[in-house]
Amino acid sequence: SVPACCSARYNLALLACFGFFLLYALRVNLSVALVDMVEPNTSLAKNVTSNVCPEHSSTINVPRNTTGVKYSWDADTQGWILGSFFYGYIITQIPGGYLASKIGGKLLLGFGIFGTSVFTLLTPLAADLGVGYLIAVRALEGLGEGVTFPAMHSMWSSWAPPLERSKLLSISYAGAQLGTVVSLPLSGLICYYMNWVYVFYIFGALGVLWWFFWMFLVSDTPEAHRSISHAEREYILSSLKDQLSTQKSVPWRAMLESLPLWAIVVAHFSYNWTFYTLLTLLPTYMKEILRFDAQENGFLSALPYFGCWLCIILSGQIADYLREKQNFSTVCVRKCFTLIGMIGPAVFLVAAGFIGCNYALAVAFVTISTTLGGFCTSGYSINHLDIAPSYAGILLGITNSFATIPGMVGPVIAKNLTHNNTVGEWQMVFYIAASINLFGAIFFALFGSGEVQDWAVSGYHLQRN
Repeated sequence: SVPACCSARYNLALLACFGFFLLYALRVNLSVALVDMVEPNTSLAKNVTSNVCPEHSSTINVPRNTTGVKYSWDADTQGWILGSFFYGYIITQIPGGYLASKIGGKLLLGFGIFGTSVFTLLTPLAADLGVGYLIAVRALEGLGEGVTFPAMHSMWSSWAPPLERSKLLSISYAGAQLGTVVSLPLSGLICYYMNWVYVFYIFGALGVLWWFFWMFLVSDTPEAHRSISHAEREYILSSLKDQLSTQKSVPWRAMLESLPLWAIVVAHFSYNWTFYTLLTLLPTYMKEILRFDAQENGFLSALPYFGCWLCIILSGQIADYLREKQNFSTVCVRKCFTLIGMIGPAVFLVAAGFIGCNYALAVAFVTISTTLGGFCTSGYSINHLDIAPSYAGILLGITNSFATIPGMVGPVIAKNLTHNNTVGEWQMVFYIAASINLFGAIFFALFGSGEVQDWAVSGYHLQRN
């Protein structure tokens, strides 16, 4: 095979990694800044904080910057502001996959991130104009981000040799976890020492900068790339030659009747239920139950995502090693990694609800739970490319539409279940997430596939390899 170092395909993976890093930084920065944007008295009606655990917050008094404007938004308004992102995000998933197959992933991904960055730069202005404007800007950011994953999947269908898929995709998508890791504590520091508006200005400007590099250095296909070596181009094209379809129309019906596709939908939905519930509510759980202020310790709220990032990178390497060197079948690797990545988190999540006030153990369990989830990237997540490389962008659009629903519904249900903030109520939240995870894992293990599906190759008649 062609060496990885400095190759065009690995350059693409690294630039994509930075792109997804910025996307997630742009996505989570609001939840940190929001704490500083609202007047303290209106931020949350003081909940009946459960007196299960003793206070143990060590507040170090550093003179903090208080020049930022404050708004009087109640808890419901804040919920709408935080949720508005997903309303835009869900709309562009399937159109994003379809457009990518028509105009190419490069422009779509580039302008998706560029647009999100521009709207991020406008966030402080929108907040000044009023809540309605802020919600609109966030929904528009969601529209921009909605096309990015399908566009990237679509690009990898022409760039990733089958036996390097797990490695290349895990590098590019791991940027998302890293973006969460860095931007949670960093946004906190920016709010603390500067002013919350800079959270939006700094990340927004970085996104615009990234866009210039992306437009200049990347191309949609190996054939169109300016500086790719002849050997690498031949290597990529020959490895994909039996896998891609040349038919122009999308086989929608065969696609929607495909059980292996529904296996990915169920797995994706289930995984995201846990992921989004934790992403939005972990700080609340730490604060209300464990009586520990996550704002003061952004490092600890970022720890689980750092574990997940490491796990995604390592499991991508292991998955391809098993397929290439140990001759494991693709479907076996995808199913095993999905089972580890979904049952593992379920077990540790339930455990986290049962350890009382042992704060260190709670953080450890939640971290292990999120970390093991990283196995899913080389499990169901890459499986779109195994069953239909030509339509991978559209398939990801379909599964991600379903998988965005937990982002809108999960936290709302969890909030409704934890009115009194008792340990019992939170155990219920963890139970629900764990059972959904378990169901998704079993469903994928039963119905997932590792073969290119008949409907995904030209004219349905190519011999199977």
